[in-house]
Amino acid sequence: MVGAGSLLEPGRDLQSNMTTLAETKAILHSADAVCFDVDSTVIKEEGIDELAKFCGVGDDVAEMTRNAMGGAVPFMKALTERLAIIRPSREQVNKLITDHPPHLTEDIKILVDHLQQHGVQVFLISGGFRCIVEHVAAKINVPLSNVYANKLKFYFNGDYAGFDENQPTAESGGKGRIISLLKEERGFKKVVMIGDGATDLEACPPAGAFIGFGGNIVRQQVKEKAKWFVTSFKEIIEELKN
Repeated sequence: MVGAGSLLEPGRDLQSNMTTLAETKAILHSADAVCFDVDSTVIKEEGIDELAKFCGVGDDVAEMTRNAMGGAVPFMKALTERLAIIRPSREQVNKLITDHPPHLTEDIKILVDHLQQHGVQVFLISGGFRCIVEHVAAKINVPLSNVYANKLKFYFNGDYAGFDENQPTAESGGKGRIISLLKEERGFKKVVMIGDGATDLEACPPAGAFIGFGGNIVRQQVKEKAKWFVTSFKEIIEELKN
């Protein structure tokens, strides 16, 4: 009997995985809201890395970002340490957006348009900075009221003064707390989270489904744990057309 059971086990595992993938797609088709991570998902870059490069400390910060996105370091700790190195002024942030605006990932605007045309609300939930994320939101017609991100603080003279540590997105688990809040306040029943990093993966639950995105960078932990992992937004667009 033991031998028979062990022979059947792989089949059961396969069926379970297939069902979970099917469920993920079914939730996407009936979603009230879809929440996107921004850095390396909606845009090609990691915003904090671009800011670090612009401020001349790119190499010092890039490794910290990799550790944070892989889940190796608590997000608040990684954010605090990276910003302590960068110490961006208001002028530097504004000049970065003007001189080196973020590049949208291919087909993201088509996907957002498709969702909105079918009555699905789109949100941007980012561990990046609101001043940059708002610029991205305007490019893809996501209302600023649907943007959740960290807030940099500046002194009156424009020098760096820290960041708002009370924002949910400033710490691990924050994206999940925002999704719980959206479900509670707006009555959403089915929410999908799409992103490339550990902070996105951990937002499901409370998100009903998670889609891992590897179109800009593949994070192995996310690829292995996501029930549906895509490398192009075209894959999601095609699924929605079915």
